[in-house]
Amino acid sequence: MIEGTSIAKEFKELYATSFYFDDDGVAVWPAQVVNYTNKTQFLFRISKGVLDVNDEAVNDSFAPDEIRVPFRNMVYLGDSDTDIPCMKLVNSQGGYSIGVFNPDEKDKVKAKNKVYKMMRDNRISYFAPADYSEGSELDELVKLIIDKTVYNEKLYKKKYINQKEAIEQEKPREEQEKIDLINSLESSASFKSTHAIIEKLSKYTSWKPEEIEDLLEIAVENTQVLHILNDQDIKKFYQYIIEQLGSNTDELIRDKVENIQQKFES
Repeated sequence: MIEGTSIAKEFKELYATSFYFDDDGVAVWPAQVVNYTNKTQFLFRISKGVLDVNDEAVNDSFAPDEIRVPFRNMVYLGDSDTDIPCMKLVNSQGGYSIGVFNPDEKDKVKAKNKVYKMMRDNRISYFAPADYSEGSELDELVKLIIDKTVYNEKLYKKKYINQKEAIEQEKPREEQEKIDLINSLESSASFKSTHAIIEKLSKYTSWKPEEIEDLLEIAVENTQVLHILNDQDIKKFYQYIIEQLGSNTDELIRDKVENIQQKFES
């Protein structure tokens, strides 16, 4: 039916029940059946861009940024119980399921009974008369969804760029653990947590110049560290850190070291 309409050429793929025809053009057997039990398969094919019905890649795992049409961007229109599995899938994945009803039905309540139930059962997000003409309630609703989707996708694109950058900048595990501990020490708000963090930091024997500088800065600026510098474990750790300093240290670092050493002697 759809292939016989003027709009068919606008679609990359059409999924519908089809038949096997004999040499005389007579349908002799269903070649493909699309029913309420397998409709969702085709939504996954559309989502992943695996459009060939014989392509088993539809079962492969795809990264979020590899999905051709995310479910959140799908709009599914349906009018009967056979659409419920697809409506539920799209709705639960952040997409838009719209129940449509006969606008020519004289008894408007009766016409809407089915979409009311779909709404109560969380199968759909919206309902509207099945009037597909320009300017209709359904037309305006779909266009609103399209406008929202445009801006949503700009945000998702930015999100994926940020995630990719963060992953690319991820340090080796041990290095990242040190950075996390240094950050924790900087924000330590109690003597107890300071001792616990220093215990973990003391397990590392290799320190980069910028890490040493950060640790010295914390010892001087964080009162939770400064006030217990003479505690045995804290003092031992910072004495080791100072020993790791090379001779080519700037004046600011030397001043910090001097302040720490004075605290040791007090």
